[in-house]
Amino acid sequence: MSTLRLLLSDSHDPWFNLAVEECIFRQMPPNQRVLFLWRNDNTVVVGRAQNPWKECNTRRMEQDGIKLARRSSGGGAVFHDLGNTCFTFMAGKPEYNKTVSTQIILEGLKKSGIHATASGRNDLVLLSPEGERKISGSAYRETKDRGFHHGTLLINADLDRLADYLNPDPKKLQAKGITSVRSRVTNLSELLPDITHEKICKGIIEAFFDHFGETVKAEIISPQVLPDLPGISDIFAKQSSWEWNFGQAPAFSHTLDTRFRWGGIELHVDVEHGVISRCQMFTDSLEPAPFELLAEKLIGVLYQPEAVGRVIQQISELYPSLDTELQQSYHWLINELK
Repeated sequence: MSTLRLLLSDSHDPWFNLAVEECIFRQMPPNQRVLFLWRNDNTVVVGRAQNPWKECNTRRMEQDGIKLARRSSGGGAVFHDLGNTCFTFMAGKPEYNKTVSTQIILEGLKKSGIHATASGRNDLVLLSPEGERKISGSAYRETKDRGFHHGTLLINADLDRLADYLNPDPKKLQAKGITSVRSRVTNLSELLPDITHEKICKGIIEAFFDHFGETVKAEIISPQVLPDLPGISDIFAKQSSWEWNFGQAPAFSHTLDTRFRWGGIELHVDVEHGVISRCQMFTDSLEPAPFELLAEKLIGVLYQPEAVGRVIQQISELYPSLDTELQQSYHWLINELK
């Protein structure tokens, strides 16, 4: 019986792919070595300890239908489209060794005519006339008896869109957590115009088989025909939830202020686990009562446009004479929180 397992996903949904990864990782026997190859489309993936409001342009993502996905490993934020190839290596300890998996990727690239090198802690780079250019970033996760190494390879990703979504709005956030380090990147298609996801996967699979001296039939992972993965629906529910993707953000503070014809508003909120834990509102409005009530009612509410909007609409019903002011505040606030 082979100790290797090769999984190929035909889904481009990041929540599904990350749920499959988590499921396999939890359930694999300690003597198994797994290679999982997959792609996500229209996605920003943040590291386990990152704050999406700080790392990403969440407003632009919502407008453009870009998903946010939080992975269980550390590291920084990355944008995925179908020009990215994602890989995951898993093994039990003591055999788990990220140097081995890095070497398999480098050998796989070599089979496609690409001579890359490992650089720093977790990048693969190519030498170009302008200097080193990053083509791959990785992240890692270990438990007491197993580990995984996953990362992306830039095949022909739309690098302009990467800049669109990974440049956050200049919001007034006092945020904790891991900040992404931006690197100068390039696509493999710059070097080999006819390179494809399929060619890269073929090379990596060959290198994987070569290294371990055995081959195994690929298992196609699909949301329509799931392999035997107990608990996948629960893990997918968590992976796709707002509570995991946004609510796991480290604690932060946000100051928002604006001016209307009838007066100015300044709102200070502290957010923990995606929930407003402290709120102060300052205004020079001649009718401050509804805004004082808003500050009180927002405590314990999700830091989410819809949730905050519902509270303002409830207060608006109590103060019909101030409906115009409260509706203006509503539209301003839900836009700011996106």
